[in-house]
Amino acid sequence: MAPKQFGIGQSHGKIILLGEHAVVYNYPSIAIPFPKTSIQTIVKKAIQEPTISCDFYTGLLGDMPELLDSLKEAIHLSLKTLNQKSYPLDITINSSIPAERGMGSSAAVAVATIRGIFDYFDVSLTQEKLLDLVNTSEKIAHGNPSGLDALMTSSSTPYYFKKGQLEVPLHMMLSAYLVVADTGETGQTKEAVESISHKLKGNTKEHTLALIHTLGSLPDKGRIALESDRAKELGSYMSQAHQILKELGVSSPSLNRLVDAAMTHGALGAKLTGGGRGGCMIALAMDKKSAHEIAQTLKDFGAKQTWVYEMSDHL
Repeated sequence: MAPKQFGIGQSHGKIILLGEHAVVYNYPSIAIPFPKTSIQTIVKKAIQEPTISCDFYTGLLGDMPELLDSLKEAIHLSLKTLNQKSYPLDITINSSIPAERGMGSSAAVAVATIRGIFDYFDVSLTQEKLLDLVNTSEKIAHGNPSGLDALMTSSSTPYYFKKGQLEVPLHMMLSAYLVVADTGETGQTKEAVESISHKLKGNTKEHTLALIHTLGSLPDKGRIALESDRAKELGSYMSQAHQILKELGVSSPSLNRLVDAAMTHGALGAKLTGGGRGGCMIALAMDKKSAHEIAQTLKDFGAKQTWVYEMSDHL
């Protein structure tokens, strides 16, 4: 197992189209890989002690802050698997995925870093082994990850996903454009989940259950639209999802402002994506011109960053 001069690992972001929050209550979700945001990890031998450089920290591997525990675990597990536990690595991570925005940045960092380490030692890595390593390290960060982030940030295929039960690759046949906008605010997934849980305990329990059921039914409808080029239908399901998420208390003023702006400027549908209470929103546009007009409008309405993605443009 002779190391190479350096190893490279790559990954990308992910976007949930439909199903966030309902997935907690055993409903499916639909997610797509999002190559407009990506990560590259470069691995080489350290001069002395193991070191790491990323957006949040530069220094000795052993002194990494608690915030990066899952990454530390991913590195440790990789070296242990390769029987190289004490090998001094110098790891550099370059990322264009904004953190805590529902794009899977934590899992994506782990994917790129594990791939980079295996590449450095010139050892092949199966998708199954990669997902096992990422999900084990993600347990440090998220307690009980669904596995969706690890799957989507390492895969080139959209998926219909049900935690612990189903991972069905989708054949995306949609000739439309997706506009993604970052509010600039970190998502508050934990608080959003607790908001729904609280509603289920009060006198609004029956109404809340009905909302979750409707929300949970949308991915099945969206899947058909996605695979049969029915952009208008998908857009209407997205907008329907946002109204329910808003009523469940998981949106935010900035998300609502951007969703409303997109809808009044030609979007086929728009909604928050990810955990909510901040983070990102998405809008569906019929064509490239409309998509770029919507993206500009979203910037005018306060979006910190926007991306335009051609839905038929597979990785």
